[in-house]
Amino acid sequence: MEKKWLIYGAYGYTGELIAREAKERGMRPVLAGRNPDKLKPLCDELQLEARVFPVDANAAENLSDIALVLHCAGPFKKTSAPMIEACLEAGAHYLDITGEISVFEHSFSQDAAAKKAGITLCSGAGFDVIPTDCTALRLKELLPDAVSLSLGFDSDSGISPGTFKTMIEGMGSGSAERRTGKIVPVPLGSQRRMIDFGRGKRSSIGIPWGDVSTAFYTTNIPNISTWIPMNKSRILGARLFSRAGSLLALPAIQKALKNWVERRVSGPDEALRAGAPAYIWGEARNAGGIVKTVRIQTANVYDVTVYGALEAVSRLLDGDFPSGSQTPAALFGSDLIEGLPGSGKFEEETIYPA
Repeated sequence: MEKKWLIYGAYGYTGELIAREAKERGMRPVLAGRNPDKLKPLCDELQLEARVFPVDANAAENLSDIALVLHCAGPFKKTSAPMIEACLEAGAHYLDITGEISVFEHSFSQDAAAKKAGITLCSGAGFDVIPTDCTALRLKELLPDAVSLSLGFDSDSGISPGTFKTMIEGMGSGSAERRTGKIVPVPLGSQRRMIDFGRGKRSSIGIPWGDVSTAFYTTNIPNISTWIPMNKSRILGARLFSRAGSLLALPAIQKALKNWVERRVSGPDEALRAGAPAYIWGEARNAGGIVKTVRIQTANVYDVTVYGALEAVSRLLDGDFPSGSQTPAALFGSDLIEGLPGSGKFEEETIYPA
């Protein structure tokens, strides 16, 4: 008997992309969300079952026959914890596509509860964080005694409304890195270096990407930073932007910015996604000064999320994987990203101390 699974937030930009690709592959997920006016037309078009319910204390009632939930409804720092609680109660595996450090940390805090329930919790089953998580594990395999890890990506991808709103909610929170095993805040714009992500060296800035959390659980490397390219004038702007954090966090300003997103942002179309691959980079160092670098080119960030999420769904439904809180690479191996459509192979480089 085929196991039943559910996409929550199926009518959001990324959720809809996943739902459409799933149907194209012959999969039949239940599509769910809290807004029937947005959900019903999509379910009618794809001829898939609809379930309307909010993510609250009663959500588990709607998961009694569900083996796995793919959670796509942000902002995840508000919706993930109650959905995880519902999955624990219902005995359903949990996946999401978040990139938020606080969500990852909460997911890992539920490890004992997930093991007791016999389910797998795996946040970050999309571009956030599959490519960089696989890169982290590949570097750990190449340099087992690494003491520091840097990860990053470069892409000309557009941005979805949900991602834009998540960025707005994080305004003023600054950046973060992991030092000697602990996540610590750092001022946005204070981390700067030159990096070749795969198409030449570019000035880059440290950001609070999810791997600051997840890569530690995948590799046990104690010092982790995460990076994106940014020209020097924008880095200066980011530093000024960070200083205005308390003002940008005001509810009135947050509401105004999110309303603007609703009116103006629709997300990248298929043509833009097809012409905007992502370039993933990682660097590990050991105490002896040996540096290992790997790079890999992938499909567009949203397409990677679609392909990665559905691959994780298929493997969890069909296979026997460890229960508890997991990362994508820890579950499926460092070669997971190499097997996704549009991905190349890891390219490796080693620098030895003089």
